Amino acid sequence: MDDATRSEIIEMALSDHTSFDAIASLHGLSADQVKTLMRNNLKPASYRAWRKRVRDFGTRRANYK
Repeated sequence: MDDATRSEIIEMALSDHTSFDAIASLHGLSADQVKTLMRNNLKPASYRAWRKRVRDFGTRRANYK
């Protein structure tokens, strides 16, 4: 995967308006693959904060990530 694609996927994953399904349809990555990519490319604290935000919002909204 090239740097531009990786950056685009990270930007989409960080966005609160883009679902894992949208990333999968555009780039063919499952939610677990996106999480792995994020873990490998973000600082540990940033990754934990992102996962917490995804988990917290996921319990509040039916159609979030």
